[in-house]
Amino acid sequence: MRILHTMLRVGNLEKSIAFYADVLGMKVLRRKDYPEGKFTLAFVGYQDEAEGAVLELTHNWDVKEYDLGTGYGHIAIEVDNAYQACDEVKKRGGKVTREAGPMKHGATVIAFVEDPDGYKIEFIQKKTV
Repeated sequence: MRILHTMLRVGNLEKSIAFYADVLGMKVLRRKDYPEGKFTLAFVGYQDEAEGAVLELTHNWDVKEYDLGTGYGHIAIEVDNAYQACDEVKKRGGKVTREAGPMKHGATVIAFVEDPDGYKIEFIQKKTV
């Protein structure tokens, strides 16, 4: 068994695809409209779905915004350098909600950014050996 994808409901599919592709550097792997159900699915990721987990962006055509609730946490992405990753996000018009730095009570360097729908993405800097 393996994780295939994580699904996020998004209010504006084009804006979300632009964020994940242009700001975070993911590729749009596939996209399909379901007119009978009035929704579109877009899959984005850093690698092919056969090689690793991806994100499924679900856009219900009649819904513009979702309540994220209190149970959702975040998506984590490994980066070579969290400080540089934050700088790139800002240059590309993204929102950094926690600048890069050591996590509380530890040495791991982390940062948080936010997508257009308010979902949190954590950058975790690769550990140097």
